[in-house]
Amino acid sequence: MRIAICDDEEAQRMLLSDYLTEWGKGRKNLPEISSFSSGESLLFSWEDESFDLLILDIEMGDLSGMELAGKIRKENDEIPILFITGYEKYMAQGYDVAALHYLLKPVHKEKLFEVLDGLSKKRKPEEKLIFPTAEGHLLLPASQIWYVEAMGHDCLLCTAEDKKQIRMSMGDAIKLLGGQKGFVQCHRSYMVNLQHISAIVRAEIVLDDGTRLPVSRRAQKEVNEAFIRNYRYEN
Repeated sequence: MRIAICDDEEAQRMLLSDYLTEWGKGRKNLPEISSFSSGESLLFSWEDESFDLLILDIEMGDLSGMELAGKIRKENDEIPILFITGYEKYMAQGYDVAALHYLLKPVHKEKLFEVLDGLSKKRKPEEKLIFPTAEGHLLLPASQIWYVEAMGHDCLLCTAEDKKQIRMSMGDAIKLLGGQKGFVQCHRSYMVNLQHISAIVRAEIVLDDGTRLPVSRRAQKEVNEAFIRNYRYEN
């Protein structure tokens, strides 16, 4: 995990760095830590660096941690941001920049460890599924699969980038993907990933790229209910 600490107090940067190192040693996964003494210095390095977590002090010189987070969110709305502050009054502002968490000074390492453990669990790599092809085996996370289409005795596996013929019957594909969260069979010849459905119009599914897939009359109720459940979960 690559972590950036931004705080204008050297003692605070050193303390947080020591805590992060201790946490990493205990989990046998030492983080790569970069320290910045101002928001401006972090922004200067932002384009050339890639971080998995930002730890920002709120009360800093000309550019506060909250203002810094606002600038970063314009370019990246996914990176987790952990705020360090001495005042509870700032906590409500974190909703505007989707803060991961707040820790009050003085920072207790146990609290910091809890946040890091939670983030670490979320970052576990997605398991890849194995699909046999004419060239060998294709390894792919389920989330990257948009849909699978029956094609004779084989299937066509479709992602955002391309379509790949896999040596697997539709029945076997249904068994494999049916055990993955978010997949539903919309037709005897199609298995679709709910994450990539933008709409269901009459007897058709519309995917995010405009692709349309048929929905059989028998599957309409199940597909609609699954789509609604997934939409509620995502939102």
